[in-house]
Amino acid sequence: MLLVVGRIGRAHGVLGEATIEIRTDLPDERFVVGTRLETDPAKNGPLTIESARDHNGILLLKFLEIKDRTAIEGVRDTLLLAEVDMDEEALYEDEYHVQQLIGCEVLLESGLKIGTLTDVLNLPGQDLLAIAGKRGEILIPFVADFVPEVDIQNRKIVIIPPAGLLELQEPSEVGEGDE
Repeated sequence: MLLVVGRIGRAHGVLGEATIEIRTDLPDERFVVGTRLETDPAKNGPLTIESARDHNGILLLKFLEIKDRTAIEGVRDTLLLAEVDMDEEALYEDEYHVQQLIGCEVLLESGLKIGTLTDVLNLPGQDLLAIAGKRGEILIPFVADFVPEVDIQNRKIVIIPPAGLLELQEPSEVGEGDE
């Protein structure tokens, strides 16, 4: 499966290096010289890493296909994608790739459907689940107290929302598929 591992930022210097916004827990494995990365949009790649270095805590990459600063600015904001075999990933029991979670049904313990997971927001304090409900987006802290069950195989996530979070909606309007 192709996973987003980074995003190309601004150019650094005149020789075609780019700052990279890292979007992986394994940057030392994903950004190795010689690695070929797919891109989104696809027309900007694929790109092969020619050099990788840390500059004051910022990852700088140079790509074989890009020769100067102007060319880097032309691919700014391009997403970098790596092929990852999730079956071989050494994930802990309670770790998931965002792509595995997006699209999962989100339910209360009672089985009432709240909505569909659309994103996982990575914030400094904790991650938040972004759920598309019938009346808009609902954000739930992605912690065991509020998310006791994640079932990737059956594409469902069970939540226990914090008190008052769903009370702004009428009970019959909470779920989108109550049939």
